[in-house]
Amino acid sequence: MNVGVTFFWVSIMNLDKSTKRIAKRVKKGFQGYPQISLAYYGKSDSCATEVVIGFIFEEGAETQEERFASKDDARKDETIQTTILKVIERANAKTVIEIPGVSIVK
Repeated sequence: MNVGVTFFWVSIMNLDKSTKRIAKRVKKGFQGYPQISLAYYGKSDSCATEVVIGFIFEEGAETQEERFASKDDARKDETIQTTILKVIERANAKTVIEIPGVSIVK
């Protein structure tokens, strides 16, 4: 296996692992605070070029936001997905909410 193929394969595996772990956290539903929310935005519903991560430390607290942009679909960007997973883990988030689909922005 050459280096390019190996890198591509590892990239796919990391992306798949990250998205599955995020989806698993989302499926658990509300478990309390801290809470992370994920919202994807793009010019069409088929390509999310931006993701907004919202963080709420406790009930009633203001939401802190962080945005990440991608030239391509952020849902398929290994760097963005692994970063989201790291944010979730480092925040010790008990709840992860994902807004379904891609919100259209002009």
